[in-house]
Amino acid sequence: MYISLRHQPAAGRDGPRSRAGAAPRVVVLLGLTSLFTDVSSEMITAILPVYLVLQLGLAPSQFGLVDGLYRGVSAVSGLAAGVVSDWLGRPKLVASMGYGLSALTRPLLLVASSVGSVAGLISLDRIGKGIRTAPRDAMIAEASPPGDLGHSFGVHRAMDTVGALLGPLVAFGVLLLLPGRFDAVFVVSTAFALVGLAVVTLLVPERQKRLKAQSTGLAACPPRLSRADLVALFRSRTLVTRVGLAGLLTLFTVSDAFLFIALLDRDPGLVKAFPLFAVGLALAYSVLAIPVGRLADRVGRMPLYLGGHVALLAVYATIHGLPTGPVTATVVALLLLGLFYAATDGVLAAAVSAALPDVSRASGMALVQTAVGVCGFVSSVGFGLLLTRLGSSDAYRVMAVGLSVALVIAVCLLRQDLTSAVSR
Repeated sequence: MYISLRHQPAAGRDGPRSRAGAAPRVVVLLGLTSLFTDVSSEMITAILPVYLVLQLGLAPSQFGLVDGLYRGVSAVSGLAAGVVSDWLGRPKLVASMGYGLSALTRPLLLVASSVGSVAGLISLDRIGKGIRTAPRDAMIAEASPPGDLGHSFGVHRAMDTVGALLGPLVAFGVLLLLPGRFDAVFVVSTAFALVGLAVVTLLVPERQKRLKAQSTGLAACPPRLSRADLVALFRSRTLVTRVGLAGLLTLFTVSDAFLFIALLDRDPGLVKAFPLFAVGLALAYSVLAIPVGRLADRVGRMPLYLGGHVALLAVYATIHGLPTGPVTATVVALLLLGLFYAATDGVLAAAVSAALPDVSRASGMALVQTAVGVCGFVSSVGFGLLLTRLGSSDAYRVMAVGLSVALVIAVCLLRQDLTSAVSR
């Protein structure tokens, strides 16, 4: 009942749409912020998997723990940041703090002298990501017409992923000009992070409802989050269902790093092209994000979200079942993985934000982010143990079976929710 009172139902299937096809200015500016920040991040992280496994000789179980921390550490800060953002009514302020924390880690990498210190700084960067994600997504949702949420998040994710595509290329360009000068990579990475921080702090306006209220002489700011709002948030069947489904499916989602290493296992000769795996994935994702987001607005966001996990099942099958050469398998797997992200990341954010009232939107989105982050940690650690005990082929079979069962459960729950909504 709370949701229906504080967040009016959208007209039509997904709510009213804007007449113009262009994304709102806030969405584009936040996309630029993410683009520059991702160039900075991916300059550093693109080579970490091959470095940790092939150079430092980490066992699969050890790498699973490191990868799990990378996937899950942002969940530690995400939920608190979402609640604080709603309570203050200042999502831009909280998001800027997250971007600032990530930017701070870049120059510190210049003085990091051990694997532990590098891992600590990367974890700090992920905490910054956790702080900024929910408030940033809340600003995207607030600035977008309800029927265009999938498109807006698709535009943002496409721009974000362009940064992920450029990051490895910039890093290797720097190393090509200055061989062995990793300190130069860190300096250039710092510059990109500072540009991204400048865009969000100087160009992105305060939340739209605050500006509208001030211009019309009404209340100085929108209502703040209360305890009753939080209680109602956790009682929302729609939100709880979507959070639960996202967490369940993430438990059987193998991370990019493991997938890349599995592709490398098919032909160790591809090690020289390993950094380009991330570039190929980013290219596929950035091309597909906007059209898939628009499709989600028309056919339904949660069904398309589940369809993205079917694409992930096809990735598993490609890695261990496609009877082709390693190059063909790699190209097919990266295209399918790009489709998976295009149909899940921004689409899930759009689906969740559409079910949330303004006053607790960042909190609800942070709840999903936390569930996905924690389950991603469990997934990586568990998959690392499976690889150690069962070997690659059997480990992927276990994940494929688990994901298939999770998809069946998800379809049943969504169908039950739809039936209940119709009956009401």
